[in-house]
Amino acid sequence: MPRVSIRDIQEMKGQGKKIPVVTAYDYTSAQIAEAAGIPVVLVGDSLGMVVLGHDSTIPVSMADMLYHSQAVVRGTSRALVILDLPFLSYQIDADQALRNAGRALQEGGVQAVKLEGGQRTAETVRRIVEVGIPVMGHVGLTPQSVHAFGGYRAQGRKKEEALELVRDAESLQEAGAFAVVLELIPGALGRLITKRLDIPTIGIGAGPHCDGQVQVFHDILGLFTDFMPKHVRRYAEGFETFKSALEQFIDDTRSSAFPSEDEDLSMDESIIKEIEEALT
Repeated sequence: MPRVSIRDIQEMKGQGKKIPVVTAYDYTSAQIAEAAGIPVVLVGDSLGMVVLGHDSTIPVSMADMLYHSQAVVRGTSRALVILDLPFLSYQIDADQALRNAGRALQEGGVQAVKLEGGQRTAETVRRIVEVGIPVMGHVGLTPQSVHAFGGYRAQGRKKEEALELVRDAESLQEAGAFAVVLELIPGALGRLITKRLDIPTIGIGAGPHCDGQVQVFHDILGLFTDFMPKHVRRYAEGFETFKSALEQFIDDTRSSAFPSEDEDLSMDESIIKEIEEALT
């Protein structure tokens, strides 16, 4: 079957079907997402925190994103895969943005890119879309601007901020974005923007009224324990499960319970005796 397309995603909004999106950063996590039936997989620059151990997404490079995207694409055959353009890979000028968006498709193997910012990046979105590269927008809390925001703070609670976010989302739609992520904004504002846009909204901490929801793989499976955002719902305690498995491996190794005879390669003992005689 062909991969999910941007048209499929947009039709889901028209049909009132919610769109589940998760991040993935490697072959195995991509396989799990695909097997579960996730239609959209985002290779998020959040890998900087949950995979590489940084305290923000800012250190993530284009090389990092391409490397991880290649693995995710190899682990999927059905899902629409989107690459997060990292910090300073599209902000300098349109030529740089076009070049890196093109690399995402040519080298990363993905089908679309995502970039942060509203009105200030709308013209960049337009230029990328004009050459045939699908773009997902991202407004609200934009993690690449975390220092400008003074931390990971909710956006759009005041009237003027909220109006600006509506204009941001509308400018992305006008520029040709096929969808827009709304991050860490009040649910009522998420509902308003979703109603005003013809393209799908994908929420993360933006309430239940968005057309879809995106979550970080490591968060919903309980693998990342440095902190847990309020908007995250854990569906498993992966960290404790995997830690317990490794502790059992340690115990089995030290007690010689592992490997067992069934897990060992058999060999005729007479051959061992012959080898011992040959070595004397």
